[in-house]
Amino acid sequence: MRLPRWYRERVEPVPDDEDLRVSTLELFFDLVFVFTVTQLTHVVSHDYRTGFPQTFLMFGVIWWIYAGYAWLTNAVPPRRPARRILLLVAMAGWLIVAMAVPDAFGGTGVWFSVGMLIVVLVHGAMYLQSTRAFVPVFIANVTGVGLTFGADFTHGALKYALWLAAVAIMWLSPVIAGQAGFRLHAGHISERHGLVVIITIGESVVAVGAAAGGAHLSARLVLIGVLGLCLAACLWWAYFTRDLERAEETLAGCADTAVRTGKILWGFFFWHVPILLGIVAIAAAMGSAIAHAEAPLGPGPRWALSAGLTAFLVGSMLFRRVMNLHHGWTRAAAAVAAPCTVPLGQIAAAWQLSALVAILLAMLIAEDVGTSRRRDQVVTFE
Repeated sequence: MRLPRWYRERVEPVPDDEDLRVSTLELFFDLVFVFTVTQLTHVVSHDYRTGFPQTFLMFGVIWWIYAGYAWLTNAVPPRRPARRILLLVAMAGWLIVAMAVPDAFGGTGVWFSVGMLIVVLVHGAMYLQSTRAFVPVFIANVTGVGLTFGADFTHGALKYALWLAAVAIMWLSPVIAGQAGFRLHAGHISERHGLVVIITIGESVVAVGAAAGGAHLSARLVLIGVLGLCLAACLWWAYFTRDLERAEETLAGCADTAVRTGKILWGFFFWHVPILLGIVAIAAAMGSAIAHAEAPLGPGPRWALSAGLTAFLVGSMLFRRVMNLHHGWTRAAAAVAAPCTVPLGQIAAAWQLSALVAILLAMLIAEDVGTSRRRDQVVTFE
């Protein structure tokens, strides 16, 4: 059987001096991921005790493959109709995955694996047009999905062990195979991952609106809703005005493509795991916090709010370290302070929300002052 000519042709990476922006098809693709994030948020909020480990394992597989699609469209831009159709097929697979998420550790686990297999096969078929270095990663991805299929027919600790093995095999594959052969365009990678972060932050805003939607609108409810928006806005400020643009500049300045790929792997994949899971945890707890702002929060939402913020801050610190950005102690201090707000949640949700917003505002102000001082020192030295 002879493969089509468009598939047999080798796709060369886009040169660094050419502009490679995120296409509208990729934005359309991301809309399905919004649904997936929403489903994960519901898993956490439904039962915090089992929801957290299940969400971590599902997110481990989902984020690995989703980030792989950001790499794919970076290396193989969807400019041909056939490639666009393949991405639409992958979107169908992602939709199946998202629909199966709520009960993936129960009755819909097989459908999760079926959807993920579609996604992995399309991803591998397209990526192999760009580089044969992807072969070990593709094998690891198929093996990981196979383990989730096996987990569908087990129960208890063995089910969790198979899921954990799937995550480990996928995550370790590029570390073992190395980063040579993956030439990535810095601007596209930073833009695509930035879109994912803003979409995930948007989930916390949606949670605020959903929680307030069924209640009588009053000045007090408006104030609490704005407080929830302030928390989301601080997360946005910390990531987008402080980190993302400078990280792109760092990547663009890497002449060694293997070093650049390593920074992308660690910064935009591994250290975005706590960033994104932290936001998911905050979004999951936000509904309870807004709906019962004057009442004590349960243990799950209290710890989800504080631990979510700590995870976000720790992830951003590690991201900064990989990207050679200034990583002062202000975020470390804020990460330590966040769990201290848990007792306030026992008094009222509004108190804990207020404390978390105050911690973030103090951190952002301190960072701004520190940045201004460093600039002044450079000017004085010159």
